[in-house]
Amino acid sequence: MIPFAAVLSQASAMTNVINSAFSGRIDNMQTTVGKNREVAKAYFDALGAGDMKRLSTIFADDIVWHQPGTGALSGTYRGLDEVFSLFKKFMERSDGSFRIDEVGDIMENGDLVSVVLHFSARRAGAGISMQGVDVMRIDNGKLAEVWLFSSDQEAEDRFWSE
Repeated sequence: MIPFAAVLSQASAMTNVINSAFSGRIDNMQTTVGKNREVAKAYFDALGAGDMKRLSTIFADDIVWHQPGTGALSGTYRGLDEVFSLFKKFMERSDGSFRIDEVGDIMENGDLVSVVLHFSARRAGAGISMQGVDVMRIDNGKLAEVWLFSSDQEAEDRFWSE
């Protein structure tokens, strides 16, 4: 049997760990509710309009973009130049057809925002059309990091690699 004093001591230690892990984040969550969602919305609006100048004001200069999978375009891209180069490759490999067709609910939790979406791209003899989830980290009002998830990663890898 574990003595009650030991349980209280462990609970106190766990509380200290939790408080330390979230130090400052709780205050940030309270002051940014809705603001990070607006950053994500502005990103999708600018992307849909093809407004790279606007995107450059939404992205942090040192943005980190995690393109999933094992395809030719998969990998981690750092900084505006690398991310915009990736976007250019998407358009080149899709004959200019790559689109985010639908943006679902934009959900935020502190500095993280997630979005369920649908995207598509086509070129002669090939196409993709699928659901995805984007997870974004917002820092000081800028899109700082992006993780992408696709419902059929193998198909996406094939499309971008051909």
